[in-house]
Amino acid sequence: MAGPFEIRDPIHGFIELDEWERDIVNHPVFQRLRRIRQLGLTDMVYPGATHSRFEHSLGVMHVAARMFDAILSRRREFLKENWGYNVDDLKLDRKVVKLAALLHDVGHAPLSHTGEDLMPEDEHGKSYTHEDYSGCLIARLMSDVIDDHPSSKSHGIKAQHIADFLAGKPSVGRQLFWRNLVSGQFDADRADYLLRDSHHIGVAYGNYDLERLLTTVTVTEDPETESPVLAIDESGWHAAEGLIIARYMMFTQVYFHRVRRAYDRHAIGAMRSLLQRTSGLFPAPVEKKGSLNEYLEWDDWRVFGSLATGGGGQDGEVIRSRIHDRCVCLKRPNPPIFKMASAWRLSVMNWAIG
Repeated sequence: MAGPFEIRDPIHGFIELDEWERDIVNHPVFQRLRRIRQLGLTDMVYPGATHSRFEHSLGVMHVAARMFDAILSRRREFLKENWGYNVDDLKLDRKVVKLAALLHDVGHAPLSHTGEDLMPEDEHGKSYTHEDYSGCLIARLMSDVIDDHPSSKSHGIKAQHIADFLAGKPSVGRQLFWRNLVSGQFDADRADYLLRDSHHIGVAYGNYDLERLLTTVTVTEDPETESPVLAIDESGWHAAEGLIIARYMMFTQVYFHRVRRAYDRHAIGAMRSLLQRTSGLFPAPVEKKGSLNEYLEWDDWRVFGSLATGGGGQDGEVIRSRIHDRCVCLKRPNPPIFKMASAWRLSVMNWAIG
């Protein structure tokens, strides 16, 4: 097998991929992430926020692998003696973690989370999420590069297994423990996007000590379930707290910025207008390949191209002119009754961005 192949990354330096991972990256479903912005229209506030889900996904795979390796470097014998892990088990689980981390975001709609408001409901009335789309795309449209790949034979990994792992289904068995590296309190997803978003935006809010976190992440036994659980050594508590604080600061200063949230609303309205032929919603993530292929045709390029030619209705015009709504939602609380009218007027001036 050829490789490893290297991709230069502004956050992690060089990210290595083997031949199988490179072939997955070259797949059209994954390449679409080049055309999905990580932070939607955040560049209307922070001009540098034009990075994509493509580079983020590579970063998540890189960090997840480092977390996995860091745990094994200190707790290999613990896993072996307490839960019967052997060399082959750990090799298989590491590959599952890497592929799941790499593919966890392939189902994102245009403008990332902004487009999630336009996803249809399932038969139970629950709105689909980008995770639902990711699982379906992996299982139905990426089997050619996973199930049929020569490396699949040596690892025994199938596309449906990766989809089930990301969905947290019990069918993946003991491997479900490792899912916390991809989706958990201190997962590789958060570990990457905080540093990456801060870097591209040009702020320091999302910075934390990743290297210290990696040297203190570990595994122990849950006293209630007697099953393995991810943990942080006491010496790494400050690093873990740093990540939590960084996430809080990024949400308050960036992700929930009032102007950015206003453009979210305009983007939703513009895309709803562009989607009128499908009742204003994206095609559902069902097993029919036609529906999935139709969904894949929607990316930022298509949305921006339509907006540039006058599409998107009134909200499209707002985005083109950059004359956005100044207040998205005015929330009136229920304060105590004040005798003075002036005090009442002051009390209701509580602006909340929805």
